[in-house]
Amino acid sequence: MAPIGSKARRDRIVHLATTTGLASVEELSRLLGVTASTIRRDLAKLTADGRLARTYGGAMALAAHPEASLRQRTGEAFEAKRAIARWAAAEVRPGESLLLDAGSTVGALAHELRTAKDVTVATTGLTVLQELADVESVHVECLGGTLRPLSQGFVGPLTEAALERLTFDRLFLGTDGVSPEHGICEADLRQTRLKELMTRRADRVYVLAHAAKLGRRPFHNWTPIGPDWTLVTDRTADPRVVEGLRSRGVTVVLTAAGPGEAPGPGEAPGPGPTG
Repeated sequence: MAPIGSKARRDRIVHLATTTGLASVEELSRLLGVTASTIRRDLAKLTADGRLARTYGGAMALAAHPEASLRQRTGEAFEAKRAIARWAAAEVRPGESLLLDAGSTVGALAHELRTAKDVTVATTGLTVLQELADVESVHVECLGGTLRPLSQGFVGPLTEAALERLTFDRLFLGTDGVSPEHGICEADLRQTRLKELMTRRADRVYVLAHAAKLGRRPFHNWTPIGPDWTLVTDRTADPRVVEGLRSRGVTVVLTAAGPGEAPGPGEAPGPGPTG
């Protein structure tokens, strides 16, 4: 596309954020044909002018819902999410039954599971269903219910009733924030209740969350984190939050942030938790 002036470009960014919720740095860079650093400068200017509100990895319209949509979150920390998903997928063994939450990082795990053999996946997330719908070696169960458009996940009494009839070898949860003191955070109270019920149905519980979510408290709805859980994050995680979690008995896995990046001391290049 032909280059446009900075004012026109910023107006376009505001229009996209307002009409579609699209304001991730990666997608805006591609759509507008400029570098990511240019987009970041535009977002800083628009935020300073009071036209947008910054989010991790981009920005959102001030009139928008404070919870970022799944579409907005999919492009955030993309390489970190891939590394977390690869580690989690390597934990899965043939014949196991898995429960997958909604969310972009768990969706990345579903993509990695496309090559899995003889596993059963039950899920509350549309992204997981889309990733695995055509994979013959994976048996898929949908825990239906009330669809939350922002999270693209099912919640409510129908979901909970279906969950009560099943048990699982492993549960993989997503989250909006992780706090050693409070647990894992969500925008909707129904989501935190559902996550707590999920943890009672699985032998092993994993939380998949890139480093920017550690120490965040964006909402006031919490699922307490169990002392025997495993948090899988990336190597840029705040050491103070990591230590706070480990002091409460949580196993913390630090993955390399991107493909080909060598893990540092005490980090996990593949399956097998550290910490």
